Amino acid sequence: MLDSADLASRLKFAIAIAGEAGRRLSELRETGRWTDPKIMGDIGDQAADGYLQGAIFGRYPDDAVLSEETKGDLSRCKNSVAWIVDPLDGTKEYSAGRHDWAVHVGLAVDEKPVLGVVSLPSLDRVMIATLPGDGDAKVEVLGSSGDWPTAFAPDPGAVGDAPLRLAASRSHTPHWMQRFADAMGNAEMVRNGSVGFKVSQLLFGNADIYVHKIGLKEWDTCAPEAIARAAGFAVCRFSGEDHRYNQENARNDELVVCRPWLKNRVLEVLQSVGALED
Repeated sequence: MLDSADLASRLKFAIAIAGEAGRRLSELRETGRWTDPKIMGDIGDQAADGYLQGAIFGRYPDDAVLSEETKGDLSRCKNSVAWIVDPLDGTKEYSAGRHDWAVHVGLAVDEKPVLGVVSLPSLDRVMIATLPGDGDAKVEVLGSSGDWPTAFAPDPGAVGDAPLRLAASRSHTPHWMQRFADAMGNAEMVRNGSVGFKVSQLLFGNADIYVHKIGLKEWDTCAPEAIARAAGFAVCRFSGEDHRYNQENARNDELVVCRPWLKNRVLEVLQSVGALED
C-alpha cells in the first residue's frame, strides 16, 4: 500500500497528465483537419494514449500500465501497483463534437482503486480523488469557468416526491433498462456518453443511479469508481461484490453507482427485472 505522501504526489502527477491529455485532445479536434468521425476518434485515442503512457513510464517506470489502446504484457498482473487509463472515454461523442467525453487516469493498488482523475475538457472540470488506506478520502472538483458546478452536490437523502434520475447511455440501452427505470418509481433517464461523464452527473446532482451491464473494461471504471467512492457513493457489481482491478481479463461488466441509501433497493430491482439474466 502506498503511504499518503506518495499517493498525494501521484495525484498531483495524475491531475497534470489528465489535464494535458484533455487539452491536446481539444486542440486536435478544433483543428477541423479530420472530418471522418472514425478517423478523428482513432487519431484522438492514439495521440492521448501515446502521451499518457510516455508520461507514466517516464515518471514511474516500475509501475504497471493498463490502457484501452494497448493490450499490454500480462506480467503487469504481478505488479501490485497499476495505472489504469482510458485516454479518450466517449470516443463517439468526442468525434461528433459533443461535450460528454472524458480522460480517465486511475491507479489501483492490490486490485483496489486508490486514485482517480477524470478530466472533462469540454466542461473545464476535473474530478479528483484518493482513497488512502491510512487516512481520510480526498475528493474535489477543479475548474470554474462556464455554468457547470464547481463542487459536488450534497446527497438529498431519501426524501421528497421527485422521481429518481437514472444515468443511461445515449445509444446502448438494453431491454431491461426501461423495466428497471419503471420499477424504480418511473425514474427519469438522463442520457449521456462516457462512463466518466455519466458518473459526473451523479456527483454534480443531475442523476441518482447509474447501472451498466455489458461492454465495460477496467479503464472505463477505475478512475470513476475511485471518485464516486471517495464522494460517498456506493459502487459494486450487480451481485453487490466489489470490482477488482489489474486482472488478466480486463472486462469489468456489471457496474452499479448510486446513492448509498439506494444500494439495496437497486440490487433487488436489478434482479427482479431480469437484468442478471438478460
